[in-house]
Amino acid sequence: MCVGFYPGTFDPVTLGHLDIISRATGIFTRLIVGVADNEAKNPLLSLDERVACLRREVADLPGADRIEVVGFTTLLIDTVRHHGASCVVRGLRSAGDFEFEAQLSGANRRLAPEIETLFLLASEAHRCTASRLVKEIARLGGDISGFVPEYTARLVLSKLHNRTT
Repeated sequence: MCVGFYPGTFDPVTLGHLDIISRATGIFTRLIVGVADNEAKNPLLSLDERVACLRREVADLPGADRIEVVGFTTLLIDTVRHHGASCVVRGLRSAGDFEFEAQLSGANRRLAPEIETLFLLASEAHRCTASRLVKEIARLGGDISGFVPEYTARLVLSKLHNRTT
C-alpha cells in the first residue's frame, strides 16, 4: 500500500489545495492530509476549525474514501512515519516555492532517508492562489469565491467578521 502525506497549514484551504489533493489521490492508495498547528503563521482559523473544514471540503472529491484528514503538532517526519506514509506531497506554484520546498525536502531527507518527496506543479488556474492572499482579499472586502470553496469562504468571512466586532 502506497501512502502519501500532504502537509500544510490550510488557513484556509484553497481550490489549489483541493486540486493537489485530488491529483495526489490518483497517485496513492491512501492520502493523509496533515493540518499543521503552526502558531508562527498567526492562523485565522484554529487547528480544529481547519481540520473540520478540510474534512468537509474533501468529502465530495473522487476517492474521498481514501483520504484522511488529521491535525498534527509534531515534527513532520515523525507524523509521516506515525501514519505509515512513504512519501510527502508538496504543491509548487512558482520557482520561489521550489527553492523553499527543496530546502525542506533536503532537511527531511537527512532526517528520514526512507521518505520520499513528490512535488506536484499547481494547475495553471491556481498558481496565483495562496492562503495568505485569500485572507488579505477577504480582510479588505474582496470576493474570495474564485479562490476557495463556498463553505470555506463563509467560514473565513464569518471568522473575520467576529474578529472585528
